[in-house]
Amino acid sequence: MSHYPQSLLTLIKNLSKLPGIGEKTATRLSMHILKASKKEAFDLAASIQIVKEKVRFCPGCFGLTDQELCNICQDSKRNSNQLCVVEQTDDMISIEKSNAYSGLYHVLHGVLSPMNGIGPDEIKMNELFARINKSGISEVIVATSTSVEGEATASYIFQELQQKNNITITRIASGVPIGGDLKFIDQLTLKRAMERRYSFS
Repeated sequence: MSHYPQSLLTLIKNLSKLPGIGEKTATRLSMHILKASKKEAFDLAASIQIVKEKVRFCPGCFGLTDQELCNICQDSKRNSNQLCVVEQTDDMISIEKSNAYSGLYHVLHGVLSPMNGIGPDEIKMNELFARINKSGISEVIVATSTSVEGEATASYIFQELQQKNNITITRIASGVPIGGDLKFIDQLTLKRAMERRYSFS
């Protein structure tokens, strides 16, 4: 690839660092950017800069936002008595697309994995319990994955909350296959899983 200008090689190299983007795809994208109008290219560059500068964790649910609170947390029509606990922001978006849930969320940003040195302090677990303790939440829906780590995380949440008589703890039900990743599950399956959640006992 030495016949390409250094500036273009740098763009190809940087694009190839993106997940799922190999050298060939990075080269194709770079050539597309090169052929695009100056405005299109600069708009793309500006949007990347704005995302890096403005998007952050929502202080309410730890999802993503570029405002004081994310759209879900500031929506007064949401059921503030329900809290759905998910591993990642992608999982929250998948559940939202299913139109099966209208409560609030808490994004853990990971799962418990002692083998990998990931305990409650490494994810947003303590923030979850603090949030529950100071709010009027009556149901916690655990929507972590069915992987070993996801199940361990769900069990930990149950154990920590089971003494709270005013809170019902539920787990999303059948429909999500063992080892399945929520962001790859179709919307109908997620809808059924949310509707058929069961008591965590």
